[in-house]
Amino acid sequence: MRHGKKINHLGRKTAHRKAMLANMACSLIEHKRINTTVAKAKALKQFVEPLITKSKAENNQTTEKGTHNRRIVFKSLRDKHAITELFSTVSEKIADRPGGYTRIIKLGNRLGDNADMAMIELVDFNEIYNTEKTAKKTTRRSRRGTGTKTETAPVAVEEKADDSEE
Repeated sequence: MRHGKKINHLGRKTAHRKAMLANMACSLIEHKRINTTVAKAKALKQFVEPLITKSKAENNQTTEKGTHNRRIVFKSLRDKHAITELFSTVSEKIADRPGGYTRIIKLGNRLGDNADMAMIELVDFNEIYNTEKTAKKTTRRSRRGTGTKTETAPVAVEEKADDSEE
């Protein structure tokens, strides 16, 4: 039975797993999306989302708590360039999002060993999905509504033409 065993160990010792997740999180923050296996992507999602939440909280708090959050995140990531990017660019973009900062998209199987591959990305940095949602909302029309509008339009034009001749 696996009662209380929430962490996927990924077939690695603790130090190796923590170092791998820290490196993957730094790459995700820097490049905004990475390709990896599905199991590693799910483990990375659990690892990086609390860190992103801590970076978001800095904007709403005083500098003392902001510095404390930076130190907590630095303990996990150990890369000052990634932390600068996280606390500046990423935290501004996700300021109004209540959670769910990452998205996992399955890509199929890897050729070498047939492992399930996935792309994990930061949700707010994908321009393709964000623009499609707004475009669909603005161009949606019903067929019934356009048919009635075209029938009434010529009648109004004819009445105006009759008024102008008199």
